[in-house]
Amino acid sequence: MKQTKFKEFLDRKGVEITFKKYGLEVLSSMALGLFATLLVGTILNTIGDKFGITYLTETIWPAARDMTGAAIGVAIANTLNAPALVLYAAVVVGYLGNTLGGPLGCLIATCFGVEFGKMVSKETKLDIIVTPAVTIIIGSLIASLFGPILAKGMSSLGSFIMKTTELKPFFMGIIVSVIVGMVLTLPISSAALCMMIGLSGLAGGAATAGCSAQMVGFAVMSYRENGIEGLVSQGLGTSMLQIPNIVKNWKIWIPPTLASAITGPISTVVFKMTNLPIGSGMGTSGLVGQICTVTSMTEAGVSAATIYSGILIVHILLPAVLSVLFYNILKKVGWIKDGDLKLNF
Repeated sequence: MKQTKFKEFLDRKGVEITFKKYGLEVLSSMALGLFATLLVGTILNTIGDKFGITYLTETIWPAARDMTGAAIGVAIANTLNAPALVLYAAVVVGYLGNTLGGPLGCLIATCFGVEFGKMVSKETKLDIIVTPAVTIIIGSLIASLFGPILAKGMSSLGSFIMKTTELKPFFMGIIVSVIVGMVLTLPISSAALCMMIGLSGLAGGAATAGCSAQMVGFAVMSYRENGIEGLVSQGLGTSMLQIPNIVKNWKIWIPPTLASAITGPISTVVFKMTNLPIGSGMGTSGLVGQICTVTSMTEAGVSAATIYSGILIVHILLPAVLSVLFYNILKKVGWIKDGDLKLNF
């Protein structure tokens, strides 16, 4: 009887604890919030830095970077159909979650804060105080609890990646390309990870190859289902948009990941491509990875022909061809089906 009443209470409050809500819809909104702030801000910052537009680098970029968590918080709260007071309070929760535990910390803290806020919404005569207070307190407690754990996990991952840089270029290229590429697609910031550990040189080049393989791979593989909008949003935006589809069928992640395992060592051994920390984890997002590749390799005295041919082959052509090849193979064996890569914009 008590369970029935509690279920009725959750239904009345719009708290839907389902795989569809958290595993698909919330992850999609989180990716869009991240894209609209940190990724677009990074793109504009690179443009500003390249052309000397200080308004982009000194005004827009810091704001976009610092407000990433707040934007993700609002995006998630909106997807969870949060009442107005909960939605506004989610700004604070998202900011704290992102500050303490990155995008994933923001995701966890916001979900808890928003759902608890919805439960107390309009249940007291002091709703204007109680509802945002509960949302912020619960969200901040979750952020404080999980944030340091997630931050420590990111630090450990960064240490592992740095350890692989001691390997021979061929093996280092495979490991770094695959790991950083997968991090880019996951609800974790690969750009922040690479900047945190100062990933540069050949390892930075391998990371860019892996990230590009994920973005270009998903963009080209899903072109029939998502058209030009999908091609641009994934190829120049972020492959994180595919996370809800990966949750539904993880096998769609295999083609671009295999492609990254091939392009990584080609980057390090054949073209000896390098990059800067700010561009290593960006892939083809706004072409930031390519712009930084040009900067890094030009400073090292590499010819323009070598640089641009490497970018064309390693960052664009090979990821597209290899990903489609592996995609078609998996589709023939029934591991991937039509509609598996469809995005909900």
